[in-house]
Amino acid sequence: MDSVTATTRAARHPNVVLKLRTFAAISGAGFRRYSTYRQATVAGLFTNTVFGFLRCYVLLAVATGTGTGLAAGYTREQLATFVWAGQGMLAVIGIWGWTELADRIRTGDVVSDLLRPVDPVTNYLAGDLGRAGYAVLTRFVPPVLTGPIFFDVHLPARWQTVPLFAVSMLLAVVICFGCRFLVNATAYWLHDVRGVTTLWTLGSGVLAGLYFPLRFLPDWLWGTIWLATPLPSVMQAPLDVLVERDPGPVQLGIVGVQLGWAAVVLAGCRLVQRRAERRLVVQGG
Repeated sequence: MDSVTATTRAARHPNVVLKLRTFAAISGAGFRRYSTYRQATVAGLFTNTVFGFLRCYVLLAVATGTGTGLAAGYTREQLATFVWAGQGMLAVIGIWGWTELADRIRTGDVVSDLLRPVDPVTNYLAGDLGRAGYAVLTRFVPPVLTGPIFFDVHLPARWQTVPLFAVSMLLAVVICFGCRFLVNATAYWLHDVRGVTTLWTLGSGVLAGLYFPLRFLPDWLWGTIWLATPLPSVMQAPLDVLVERDPGPVQLGIVGVQLGWAAVVLAGCRLVQRRAERRLVVQGG
């Protein structure tokens, strides 16, 4: 499958406005591209909802088993919100399944990406944000509305929680994109990235807090994972912001850590891309 392409009207004076227009055009193309996969959207939504029930019952059983109704500081209602919002976020962040860049490197089609006026990192990031925007409407909202029908959930009590969660989820999309880009970029050196992709699939699910909240782990361990790797910022961080697991200042600190990781990961993407272009050899030219 080819990458997203988009064109904008030529501007007389190339400047920041032109770059923003180009970025918005590519994002819009990404939104339209993924909106064509309607059957896949319905199938994925059904699967996420089914697994939402399974995960919710398991975590509620853990909370009940403690005898206090609390598990690692989470109430039963907070755990239910954690699960259902997390099921919706899975498609928004797109944590698995993206191998487009690796495939284009393997086939040599990546050369056409390098000839475009937009660098590959910006091009793929814009397209991914368009994909995430479509997923918010079709894959995030339905599970979030389904959970409260069958379970008691925690609703935000602080006015700043909802806007903080929106910012946190946007940063999570950017960080997850950066991680997936780096995984794909290993194809510049390895050519076959199936091993790296498998390692990413296994590690991201555990360290991002998908299978269980990381705070179920000992304090020293989850704190180290949170600060030493970007993965908790992909899912655990926005969900903790949403369920108000911590006081308001800590919520801000969590988003601040995400902002730092977003900058580091994007800088890493650009560095890896530049180094890869120096050694890229394509047969025939």
